[in-house]
Amino acid sequence: MKLKAQIAILAGVVAIFAVFNILCYNLVTRRYTYPRDERLKAKSIELDKYLPFKKDSLAVTTDASVKLTGDLPVIDSAAALYPVSAGIVGSTYPESSVKFNGTDFEEGSSLLMNNTIGAYEEIVTGQADIIICAGPSKEQLQVATDMGVELVLVPIGREAMVFFVNENNPVNDLTVDQIRDIYTGRITSWSEVGGDNHLITAISRNQGSGSQTMMEKFVMNGEKIAIDYDAVFGRAIAFSFRFYVNDITNYGGIKILSLNGVYPTPETIADNSYPLSNEFYAIYRADNDNPNIPILIDWILSDEGQSVIESNGYVRVN
Repeated sequence: MKLKAQIAILAGVVAIFAVFNILCYNLVTRRYTYPRDERLKAKSIELDKYLPFKKDSLAVTTDASVKLTGDLPVIDSAAALYPVSAGIVGSTYPESSVKFNGTDFEEGSSLLMNNTIGAYEEIVTGQADIIICAGPSKEQLQVATDMGVELVLVPIGREAMVFFVNENNPVNDLTVDQIRDIYTGRITSWSEVGGDNHLITAISRNQGSGSQTMMEKFVMNGEKIAIDYDAVFGRAIAFSFRFYVNDITNYGGIKILSLNGVYPTPETIADNSYPLSNEFYAIYRADNDNPNIPILIDWILSDEGQSVIESNGYVRVN
């Protein structure tokens, strides 16, 4: 009898853990699959896939009419804009200028990728000559001002911030005001915006990242993003740059929402009818006298340079 009781207790414990695991999967893991999708993750961290001068590189380059020599500007970038910087370097720099050890760029490389936060640190401290990023946050501008650094921002392309949800979510369109109300916590259920009766989990990005800065500047209008206390039980919404998300929708699992009735396409981003489209920049210090900087900026704004930006999945600025 004692053995049967022990077996029964053990079976009960196993059953409890099984139920717990199922609940964790349904309430957390499955719900977070799309904003933390492995395809989305891989697109942002596999530097070697977009490495210039590599035979099977995904970075699109051209045989540019401008070939830089001498003091080559060191280029850093936001993660989302790494294909652009890789395309620029692959088109105009010598192959020997890129030093990559298989996992990261080495000292002395003219191409770096330290994401938005790292890139702004690099440009202010002089470790990079040009960064390819969205506009700086107030905090990043203040750091530059405090260090006596004047930044020159040259628009070189256009990108959009998009919001995405599970493909089974019945909501297809939100207004920018509704997005703001969701992220401040004034709207807490999908039923308030035409969806079903599920709590909303509003997922943010790291402070100082390009998409978070764009969110704060163009959506929140000075209001604070609320801490999400419904992280376990809600149905999620997340945001990122279109480059990250667009191709992944072809695999299923997520869908991009239209905003104010306008879906983000190259056409609506170019004509600014999509409400969260914005320019990104080649940024350099005003006191940087490297003679190759104006040469490279002029080439980026030429038809050749703009075609490289467009071919890498972004929208030309002119």
